[in-house]
Amino acid sequence: MVTSIEKASPNTGQPFPGAPDNWRRFFSFSTDHKVIGIQYIVTAFVFFLIGGLFAMIIRGELITPEADLVDRTVYNAMFTMHGTIMLFMWTFPVLNGLANYLVPLMIGARDMAFPRLNAVAFWMVPAFGVILMASFLVPGGPAQAGWWAYPPVSLQNPTGLLFNGQFLWLLAVALSGVSSIMGAVNIVTTIVRMRAPGMTWFRTPAFVWTVMSAQIIQLFGLPALTAGAVMLLFDLTTGTAFFNPANGGDPVLYQHFFWFYSHPAVYVIILPIFGIFSELFPVYARKPLFGYKVVVISSLVIVGLSAIVWVHHMYASGTPGWMRMLFMLSTMLISVPTGIKVFAWLATIWGGKLRLTTSMLFALGGLIMFVFAGVTGIMLASVPMDIHVNNTYFVVGHFHYVIYGAVVMGVYAALYHWFPKMTGRMYNEGLGKLHFVLTFIGANLNFFPMHPLGLMGMPRRVASYDPEFAFWNVLASIGGFLLGMSTLPFILNMIGSWVQGEKADDNPWRAIGLEWLISSPPTHENYEELPIVVAEPYGYGKSEPLVSNADALEVAHESH
Repeated sequence: MVTSIEKASPNTGQPFPGAPDNWRRFFSFSTDHKVIGIQYIVTAFVFFLIGGLFAMIIRGELITPEADLVDRTVYNAMFTMHGTIMLFMWTFPVLNGLANYLVPLMIGARDMAFPRLNAVAFWMVPAFGVILMASFLVPGGPAQAGWWAYPPVSLQNPTGLLFNGQFLWLLAVALSGVSSIMGAVNIVTTIVRMRAPGMTWFRTPAFVWTVMSAQIIQLFGLPALTAGAVMLLFDLTTGTAFFNPANGGDPVLYQHFFWFYSHPAVYVIILPIFGIFSELFPVYARKPLFGYKVVVISSLVIVGLSAIVWVHHMYASGTPGWMRMLFMLSTMLISVPTGIKVFAWLATIWGGKLRLTTSMLFALGGLIMFVFAGVTGIMLASVPMDIHVNNTYFVVGHFHYVIYGAVVMGVYAALYHWFPKMTGRMYNEGLGKLHFVLTFIGANLNFFPMHPLGLMGMPRRVASYDPEFAFWNVLASIGGFLLGMSTLPFILNMIGSWVQGEKADDNPWRAIGLEWLISSPPTHENYEELPIVVAEPYGYGKSEPLVSNADALEVAHESH
């Protein structure tokens, strides 16, 4: 299906030529990578709010030691759906949205390599999102086995019905895997084959490197999770015995399928955030990225090491001693390329002329929380420590410092930074900084107490607990409610600024990058004349231009 947007000539000078109305294009089967990128971001944020509502119900239950807010089965469904939505419906789609919007602009391409495949991959997201939410409507309610769906718990079917909540959960996860694989093929092909003339690998922006690294992990790791979900679906529906111990299956085998992808998935999520930090710190410190080549090569090192760390999630699953030692060493080793990045960011910031915009505040806050998550991650890599805190809230706290503290903070930083480019409007800095303060305080108040809770021995995934854990749980619940409130100024800021915000210049941050050489928002095919890259990125303080035909690009867009 080809819409009028796709047929329109880019020479009209409109950001989305042929669109019947500014909002209707986002409900069409558009093949414009910018429209698809925003579709991903907005859809993901809707599910982010739903997943956050479930989190507030969980924290409401845990504010008292007794299970007195919701039924225990409802509580199990809440934490299962919270984790599933936040990973498969928020984190992966929002990062795909940023990659879709930014990568072609950053490499000087007019669109993605496979535009129609790109559109199909996106429209699968609301499709499997509807399937996932439909599980609330079937007898017995949604899945209750956690977002990891370990058998034999996930093979229980008290309703006796084929289309139960766990069936719909597995179907949605399998479709999510297919969509992500399609997106990975498209993104990697675009980066490899469609870079502008003169854009060698070491002139490619750090964000593009990290996106490509993350998608390589998707291509090699995601088939394992998709296959595991399909095999579990067969066990649940047709009576096969891949993982069902009652029929001779091996439930630990499922854990290998699951974690072979699901721990590298952490790097799929965090690598683009590393790229965002690498793009933003030079802009707001007015300095080149320190050690650019080492920073981008370290992303590829993380890709290689990510394939040999998954068993640290299974230390307590009867794992042989030699395997525990091997994966303890590999897990600790992956901190080396990550530490290189942190050192480079600190060296970039050090001595710079810092501008504490909302984007920079979120980037700094995300970096601080990521370093804390890295410290606890090294602790969990140690076999004795991991076994001591296994299945406690210490693990939950570490995980959320990565996923919320680093990833969500990084996503917010990116959205504020590129908001003028996407919309042609400036956001309100006052609301943005209020959003940062509420988010940073709320996140730390929510997730830090989970660490002492875990060290004290409080198990995760419980609706009631010993009163000795009450103090820290009350603090965590207050932080959770504060996080829920923090989204309100963000929503008000984004919608209000997009509709009535001050018009933005093409490059309001005085940034260096191809996307800042074109109009805000970009025209339909991005570049009337493809740029010819002649300099390395991040050349703050240097005299040479980034491209040799900058004047031609400027004239082309002024004519629009």
